[in-house]
Amino acid sequence: MLNKSFVLPAVLAASFAISVPAAAAEPASTNPVVKPAELKPLLGEGDVRVLDIRAPKDYAAGHIPGAVNTPYAAYRGPADNAGALPPETKLTELLRQAGITSNTRVIVAHAGTDHTDFGAAARVYWTLKVGGLNRLSILDGGTLGWKAAGGTLDTAAPKVAPTSFTYHYNKAMIAETEELAQEIQAGKAPVLVDARPPAFFKGEQRVDAAARYGTLPGARSLDNATFFNADDKTLKPASEILQAVRQAKLEDQSAVSFCNTGHWAATDWFVLHEIAGNKNVKLYPESVVEWSKTKLPMQNEPSRLTALMQDAKRSVKK
Repeated sequence: MLNKSFVLPAVLAASFAISVPAAAAEPASTNPVVKPAELKPLLGEGDVRVLDIRAPKDYAAGHIPGAVNTPYAAYRGPADNAGALPPETKLTELLRQAGITSNTRVIVAHAGTDHTDFGAAARVYWTLKVGGLNRLSILDGGTLGWKAAGGTLDTAAPKVAPTSFTYHYNKAMIAETEELAQEIQAGKAPVLVDARPPAFFKGEQRVDAAARYGTLPGARSLDNATFFNADDKTLKPASEILQAVRQAKLEDQSAVSFCNTGHWAATDWFVLHEIAGNKNVKLYPESVVEWSKTKLPMQNEPSRLTALMQDAKRSVKK
């Protein structure tokens, strides 16, 4: 566990203008968040690759110069369980064709429409991290933020030489249903962090792919939207993020972040693990969609009658 005094790695402190004692700083590493102004001088460097995770049509309409398109859907599972992990062979081919090596500095660029787009980038970042890549960053504000800051867009796809990179999951960083169920039953579960909006946590809403309403037993609510500025696109200053993490008492506790399909949960994981420095945090990629399809207990699950009424309301809204 981390020291209760809780400090940021030196490189993060420099980026967010927070001072930490030199003796407490961790070894220098790649800043997990970059601003458009910080990205500009990196473009064109041989060991830097911008991965644009938007849909191909959006990428073709204009992207950051030199960016390679690896659509978010390529990192996801099927429609009925989008949080499921893709085969290692699929990710291997995707990243080879994108010119990724184990030493590549990867910057993930999302659309930048809202905080949910950041969640997509965080899920891709997590996937890359779990696959052994460490020089990773997310472009704060995404492609729209880049454009708003005066960055140019290109319509030509760069020619990239394929690599021999091989992707392997580090299972130690992944929470799985059976493992969590056993820990909960034994009373030894880590802190379960529900990153969804409160209505989902309370059992008032569900996504179509989920079989039931509610949350995991003993879970706490920590809405992923908490960590974003009023523009709903960019992250809050580190000082505010750290304050929220401390208030949640998650600065050094073993925890598992989850949501419906491991998308919003990736933001909570990113904030806790990469910005706050709590390395005892895992992501549960399949999350409530997978859990709800089992016979495992759920918290805040409404009665059958209430669930039917909520389903009727959902049908009307479609």
